[in-house]
Amino acid sequence: MNKNYYITTPIYYPSAKPHMGHAYSSIIADFFARFKKMDDFNVHFLTGTDEHGLKIQRSAEKQNKDPKSFCDEISKIFEDLTNTLNLSNTDFIRTTEDRHKASVQNLWKVLEDNKQIYLSKYSGWYSVSDEAFYNEDEVEEKGGIKIAKISGSVVEWVEEESFFFKLSNWEKPLLKFYEDNPKFILPESRKNEVVSFVKSGLKDLSVSRKTFSWGIKVPTEKNHVVYVWLDALTNYLSSLKYPDQDNELYNRFWPATLHIIGKDILRFHAIYWPAFLLAANIQPPKRVYGHGWILSGDEKMSKSKGNILDPLEIINIYGLDPLRYYLLKEVSFGNDGNISEEKLENCINSDLANNYGNLCQRVFSFTEKNCSSSIPGHQYNEDDLNILNSMTNSEKIRTFIDNQDINQYMNFIVDRLFASNKYFNDQEPWKKKDDNLRLSSIVYTSLELIRKITILLHPVMPQTTIKVLNTFNVQEQNIQFSSIENNEFLTKGNTINKLDILFKKIEKNND
Repeated sequence: MNKNYYITTPIYYPSAKPHMGHAYSSIIADFFARFKKMDDFNVHFLTGTDEHGLKIQRSAEKQNKDPKSFCDEISKIFEDLTNTLNLSNTDFIRTTEDRHKASVQNLWKVLEDNKQIYLSKYSGWYSVSDEAFYNEDEVEEKGGIKIAKISGSVVEWVEEESFFFKLSNWEKPLLKFYEDNPKFILPESRKNEVVSFVKSGLKDLSVSRKTFSWGIKVPTEKNHVVYVWLDALTNYLSSLKYPDQDNELYNRFWPATLHIIGKDILRFHAIYWPAFLLAANIQPPKRVYGHGWILSGDEKMSKSKGNILDPLEIINIYGLDPLRYYLLKEVSFGNDGNISEEKLENCINSDLANNYGNLCQRVFSFTEKNCSSSIPGHQYNEDDLNILNSMTNSEKIRTFIDNQDINQYMNFIVDRLFASNKYFNDQEPWKKKDDNLRLSSIVYTSLELIRKITILLHPVMPQTTIKVLNTFNVQEQNIQFSSIENNEFLTKGNTINKLDILFKKIEKNND
């Protein structure tokens, strides 16, 4: 079995500060990366910033800054966000780095050598905001302004000399690739959207710009810069030291296991990217997952609408782990979701304080009072084994992860939390003080349940779960998913360290 796992976020466009949508993509990718790491995989987790294009150049000009200095400042904010979100990424790439430029120019040369690129003239609609070209039927007029139907972004008419990629040649090979790899695009609705678009006919794609200079130079024609999406997508290769295809990183991790992206950039990842790669004789990634948007009210967040949700503000008020838990549990993965303070507070109170936090506090307090804060001996009965074994279906849980079924994974945890609280209530260990073995067995079972649930919660809330696992003297580097199969993990006589309150209930103002 291949135990290498390469996961990526989109690389973020640093024309403005990060918002909740950026945080969501990153937290999702971190969740999968952390699970795979505790399941003993070699994980390469990439995020970064996409720093070229006309949008960046214009944003820099507005602030009277050169584009590189502008990017240095905002890219630093995105890099700092990886720490704030407690991401476990192994690489952070910037498209202004030399290693990336070398990869892009090499890929260009390979495409040229393979007769996939030619020089012509482009005329059509272009969105600077999306850095995307749109067909006539994808544009509409509102209030006298031409906009892209798919994004609502303003488009402008562009005419200039341009290099083109022979995308039209790849219509049938792409359709065959989708057919041979039915799980390449998820969720299914996104796949249907892509297949329908490709079947409607592909036109050759403009892959260079001549009317501005902020980008990677076309190696054979220095007055052209590489189209920002051909540039940006190549980051997934440049992190692996492409074009050196004999190095350990490339051999281990390409093709990428999973690209996590927002649905608005699906076309670039599910059509252009595999076409570029196939044209360069490079194997495409195994999967592209296009998740929904995090909405502000009922609208997509955008700087122009002034409805940006700042993840830092939410984290400062409620904490990081509660936000991570909320986004993973309450947003239906693949669909649009929104975040509200009321829903977040309800989630913290019901799931985290009343359910998980309460279970930990009750069991640990009881253990302290009745077992001198040490792991007791035990002799399981049928009730004990039934609930413990309900936690040990590791293959089912792995299937949730490999199918990106986050909601099923979270539902499994919540269900086991309720069952564990019910078990402790129903067994009534406080009434068993004349039967020390039964009392000890209930305590041992409850501690094992907490340990197993905490391991499953670790990719969701890494900071909180490390605190809980440290009570059992389990360090982060020793967290192993496979240990949920073990009903005898805890050693009799070992001391349980004291645990502070994990989550404080949020008092509601009833005025």
